[in-house]
Amino acid sequence: MKRASVLAPSILAGDHANLAASARIVADLGLKWIHLDIMDGHFVPNLSFGPQTVAALRKDSSLFFDTHLMLDEPRRYIEAFAKAGANLISVHIEPPFDHAAALARIRELGCQNGIVLNPDTPAEAVEPFLPLVDLVLVMTVQPGFGGQPFRRDMLPKIALIDRWRRERALPFRLEVDGGVDLATGAECRAAGADTFVVGTAFFAAANPAAVARTVSAW
Repeated sequence: MKRASVLAPSILAGDHANLAASARIVADLGLKWIHLDIMDGHFVPNLSFGPQTVAALRKDSSLFFDTHLMLDEPRRYIEAFAKAGANLISVHIEPPFDHAAALARIRELGCQNGIVLNPDTPAEAVEPFLPLVDLVLVMTVQPGFGGQPFRRDMLPKIALIDRWRRERALPFRLEVDGGVDLATGAECRAAGADTFVVGTAFFAAANPAAVARTVSAW
């Protein structure tokens, strides 16, 4: 069954002096999701924000907080982000920790969970976890900084994970993040993705509403 497209604008591309206003732009367009990139300066070479910022955003927003933990030790912070108002918490496959336990803990805390893989990580690394997750996120750039070009060599990986999903009748959403715009997002949709993290191509667009309409029609 083809899943409806979801646009999750990345607040990292919004106005860092007024993140709440950026979230309101998303909500005012009738969108349901917003993507929150949490970076620790270790797993990725950049810093963003922590649970207190998420909690502050939650006070003024009913959006679905798609929270992506780019952290060396995400299990140390899962509870804090859940309490701050995250709806879905995704962790990376690359750092060494008990991924199954972390995914289970996210659900115990009342959130949906996700597993993320970087561009150079093969799809097989997340295959054992597919029955345990609500979302798989395929990074289509190396995470850490916005504005990188989309890696089209990730399309076969997206297609493979989608094929596994269909063959096994699994319900998880398949998300893409990195260099996603209306052109590259359409390619990802054709490969099987259904959830699209869009940063600069949304917040810097002359007409963000047109971006939202196009993605929802995919």
